[in-house]
Amino acid sequence: MKYLDDFRDARIARALAAEIAAEVRPDRNYRLMEFCGGHTHAIFRYGVTDLLPPQVRMIHGPGCPVCVLPVSRLDMAIRLAKEEGVTLCTYGDMLRVPGSKKQSLLKARAEGADIRMVASTMDALQLARTNPGKEVVFFAIGFETTTPPTAVALKIAEAERLENFSVFCNHVLTPAAITNILEAPELRAMETVEIDGFLGPAHVSVVIGAQPYEFFAEEFEKPVVIAGFEPLDVMQSILMLVRQINEGRAEVENQYIRAVTRHGNETAKAMVAEVFEIGRSFEWRGLGDVPYSAFRIRDRFAAWDAERRFAMRQGQALENKACDCPKILRGAAVPTDCKLFGKQCTPQTPLGSCMVSDEGACAAYYKYGRRRVARMEAAE
Repeated sequence: MKYLDDFRDARIARALAAEIAAEVRPDRNYRLMEFCGGHTHAIFRYGVTDLLPPQVRMIHGPGCPVCVLPVSRLDMAIRLAKEEGVTLCTYGDMLRVPGSKKQSLLKARAEGADIRMVASTMDALQLARTNPGKEVVFFAIGFETTTPPTAVALKIAEAERLENFSVFCNHVLTPAAITNILEAPELRAMETVEIDGFLGPAHVSVVIGAQPYEFFAEEFEKPVVIAGFEPLDVMQSILMLVRQINEGRAEVENQYIRAVTRHGNETAKAMVAEVFEIGRSFEWRGLGDVPYSAFRIRDRFAAWDAERRFAMRQGQALENKACDCPKILRGAAVPTDCKLFGKQCTPQTPLGSCMVSDEGACAAYYKYGRRRVARMEAAE
């Protein structure tokens, strides 16, 4: 526990807050986006925003793979799960995400579909081994962090000739999404927000390294600081971004040096490259079609590609028009801007993906933001 306590020390936090306040220029604003939902939760859980000067604004990005999955892809999984002889496996946070017509995997299971929550790809493989009469499909979702375990599962399935196992692949790429956000004001007539700098993802960067973010610094002249998840990590990273902006620099800096290197995990990247290739386009909730932003399974592993095995087709699905998740995911709105937030939409009765996922911005606001409002009202 001492290790964690060292990164949550209130005395050091106050010192960092004083440094940030001293560095901030009164005549300018600092609009910083934390891409990762883990950072959003850390910011609210530990009251980081209460320690920042008013010129520093934290903007919440699309940093949750469950949140950015479009309704149409979830509908595909629900339709597949309802087919005779299919067992659909996925991580727990996908079960309650609303699809179209308020359907979800959890509701589909209640109606008789064989849907299982698993803790890892190895659990899904074991289900296939022990149930040879079932078609076991792993609903794979996540950023680069969870892609290597899916690659391992596909290689094991190939080696064992496990013919009743397949993967519905929904692994998406963070650098492509950041590029899309930065290009959005020029490319789309969509509500967007200007960004001065990024807190780079932590766990993603452990895998891919710091190098992929160098493009943003060079092409868009936006500084990136890869940040750890503890409150002092976040505050130090904010200080590093403020200093870069003040000095007119746009570089990639690595605050999370205890876990991230420039080149990342070469073994994991090689495994992913062997199993997956990058598709030409993939739809993200809130961002639309993003070029070269997702993996697809290589032809070598086509026998274990659920989309090919079951001839799955992506249809059209409408978002709940009253839900502001798409705007929240691109930083153009905050959860409290949504008329449904905290009323019809709560963690118990979620209407949008940002409220369902543990890393969603709406879930963070609901869990921690209300305490902050209560403290402010009490202070008044």
